[in-house]
Formats: sequence, structure tokens, C-alpha cells
Amino acid sequence: MEKILVYIEPIDNKLKRVSYELITAGRKLAEQTGAELWGAAFNANEISLQTSKEFGLSKVYNIESSLFKDYSVSLYSKALTVLIKEKKFDLILFPAHTYGFELAGRISASLGCSYVSDCIALELNESNLIAKKPVYAGKAQITVKLNGDIKICSLRPNVFTSQPAPVPDLLIEKFVPNLNEDDRKEKVVNVLKNEGKLDVLEADIIVSGGRGIKGPENYYLIENLANLLGGAVGASRAVVDAGWRPHSEQVGQTGKTVSPTLYVACGISGAIQHLAGMSSSKYILAINKDKDAPIFKVADYGIVGDLFTVVPKLIEEIKKYRD
Repeated sequence: MEKILVYIEPIDNKLKRVSYELITAGRKLAEQTGAELWGAAFNANEISLQTSKEFGLSKVYNIESSLFKDYSVSLYSKALTVLIKEKKFDLILFPAHTYGFELAGRISASLGCSYVSDCIALELNESNLIAKKPVYAGKAQITVKLNGDIKICSLRPNVFTSQPAPVPDLLIEKFVPNLNEDDRKEKVVNVLKNEGKLDVLEADIIVSGGRGIKGPENYYLIENLANLLGGAVGASRAVVDAGWRPHSEQVGQTGKTVSPTLYVACGISGAIQHLAGMSSSKYILAINKDKDAPIFKVADYGIVGDLFTVVPKLIEEIKKYRD
């Protein structure tokens, strides 16, 4: 292993939390192997990139072009493929979220290289890269050895803890791939943003509601508790399918896989599809009036009771504690 590339994502004047986690994971591998560590970002401003040096990244390729003004999986994947080939990277790390899955899958197919998605651990065994990932909706874990000259991994957010390791300087190199508009295979016609809302993938605390919330008019309870805890609002598939909450908040096998420090499940029974998306949380608090609900099997703390009684009491007590 000689050159490691980490895909980093600027947001405002910093990077996404998962980017710092990837940098930390890449840095540790680089320290063990003596490999060069580089980052790659699209049209990033210097202020956001400079924050990466606090976590040990000293070299970044800024892929610049008006083509990359809006996210395009076809253009982004082709640009990164060109960068990987030209600069001869042999390990590339992506975040295991929507964009990361898209990019990593396309690039690995294009390069014909080994790829393991949704990794929760990486280690070196002699010269071999070993990855661990959950399978069967989180019921089991497998250990995989990656073969080939080029290896790609996507890492689950909130699993690889970011650790500061400041370096004095950051080298930013501009990279302009030879692409044009003909390389774009899709067109973005509309973008819906949750302005000011914390994404469940970035959150350290998540409060989710399930069918037990009974209707969208009652979701203010979930929002109030999440806001009080400084967390994000999540939802089960049943809630999203009913149209009560947007898909961007869905946690589970067909939504987002999260690993926060605290996951609060309110009125969620705990179907296997939902557990697959949150069972790796460090601490799980379940609130459900059914004492036999499957959610209690994975919960660290459980409250058997009506969420319409329990959640307001929780909010009241947390406010008292904070005051």
C-alpha cells in the first residue's frame, strides 16, 4: 500500500463530520504502512479544506470545474476514476452514505477492483487489508480480505471516531480532469434541502418516531425532544410510507444506516428492517407500551409506557436538569 485517497465533502466552511472520520481511518493506515495520504474534494473552498489538517491530512486534490457545480454521479465517478488512475492510488476510502455508495460502486466496477461496502472496522494483517462489515440485517458480521492492486472501502459514519492530529501545513493541488458535458449521463432537475436540519448520518443523538406516534400532528413531541438533546429527527419506514415524514429521515434497511452515541426509539416496535439501520448505536433507549416489542431486545434502556405520557415527562425532566 503506497497511496491512500480519502473522499472528503465540504459543507459551509468545514467538512462533513464523516470526512474527518475517514481522514482519521486513512491516517492510521498510512502510519502503519508508510503510505502517502491524500484527500479529494470537488470545488471546495480553502477555508473548509484547511480544517482537514487538524486531523492529520496534509495533501488534498481539489477537483475544480463548473461541471461539478451540482452533484452528478456520472461526472464525479469519472473524475475520481481519472484521478485514481493518473496518481496511482491503491486504497480509496468513501463514506457509507447515499453518495458514497453510488461513487464507490461505480468506480470499483470501472476499475475492476475489490470493494467492500459499509465497513465497521479496518486493520492490516501483515500486508493484507482486512475489513469487517455487518450482514443479514446486522444479525452477523463477516471479515473480508481485499485482494488486487486497487482496493475501495466505504466506511459507516459514526463508527470510526475522528481524532485530532494537527499537521502544520496543507498542500492543495488543483486537479482538472479532461471531461465535458457529454460525460454527464443524468440531469439534476430539482434539489430539496432540509435547511438548518441536522442529518441523521451526521448526528451524535437521534430521536426517532414510529407508528405509535399515531399521526404527523403529534411529531412535535419527537422534534422537541431531539432539539432539546441537540440531536436529529429520525423515522421508521411505516411513518415515511404514511407520508408523515420525509424519506431523508428514514432509518432502516431501506433508509439510512446510523451509528449515533444515543438512539431514542419512540413508538417503534423494532422490525428487523429498522434494527438493521440502528442496532450498532452505542446506546439505545426504547419507549413502547408493548413490553414484548422486539425493540427491547436490542435496547440498553427501556421504558414500557405510552410515549404521549413518557416523552413529555422526559422533556420536562431534561429541562429541569439543564436549568
